[in-house]
Amino acid sequence: MSLATAYSTQLILESLTAWSHRRRPGFMRGLVPFIDCLLSAHITGLAVAMLLYANERLWVICFASATAIASKTLFRAPFGKGSRHFLNPSNFGIAVTLVLFPWVGIAAPYQYTETLDTIGDWAVPAFIICTGSMLNTYFTRRMPLIFAWVGGFALQALVRSAIFGTPVLAGLMPMTGVAFILFTFYMVTDPATTPDGRWQQVLFGGSVAATYGLLVALHIVFGLFFALVIVCVGRGAGMYLSAYLAKGRATRVIVSVPIQQEVRPEVVAS
Repeated sequence: MSLATAYSTQLILESLTAWSHRRRPGFMRGLVPFIDCLLSAHITGLAVAMLLYANERLWVICFASATAIASKTLFRAPFGKGSRHFLNPSNFGIAVTLVLFPWVGIAAPYQYTETLDTIGDWAVPAFIICTGSMLNTYFTRRMPLIFAWVGGFALQALVRSAIFGTPVLAGLMPMTGVAFILFTFYMVTDPATTPDGRWQQVLFGGSVAATYGLLVALHIVFGLFFALVIVCVGRGAGMYLSAYLAKGRATRVIVSVPIQQEVRPEVVAS
């Protein structure tokens, strides 16, 4: 249901966008463009279905998938000569669903490993970590962001323990869940909604971890998803500000009038 909704929403929005720009939809240009058009929707639909828990109310999952895909069209910031969506689609759809429907929750940390034996408890997370590390090392190149996010997450647990007396193991426990691993390697590292520079990635990942720590200290649940939304919104605002300042510099005209001294020729009679 989640994938069907994500595919349908993606195709409808692409058709409307092409119609508004008077061009042919990208997915009608051949098999490969059709697959490329649905790749992002495929990842988004899977993430929503795997991380949200709404019992048997599948329409909520459909709502989250549709919201996630629609956010890419509705929320865009200036980027280069065009624009780019700045909200992580699946994370935004999940966050909106959690706010609107308080009875919806997140998949339990043990959901994917509770029926496995001791070897499976380690094998499944290890497989996700290995494949995610290869993906983010050779393709997305987001390993600095991952290190900053994971390190910042551990640091905020230590800070909360020092300030509020929270047990350190309780603060670190979410890191052992499959949901956290999926969030780390396949959501927070979205190349379309995260910076490319190494130090910008470190700042982004550290900001998500710091925001999460603040939300937890304020007793706000589901801080993982809300923290990423807040940081993405801040990055989008920064993109708008940068575009505004760049436009101001481009339109500012500085007219310099050189001062010319009148030189009278001397007439030398010999």
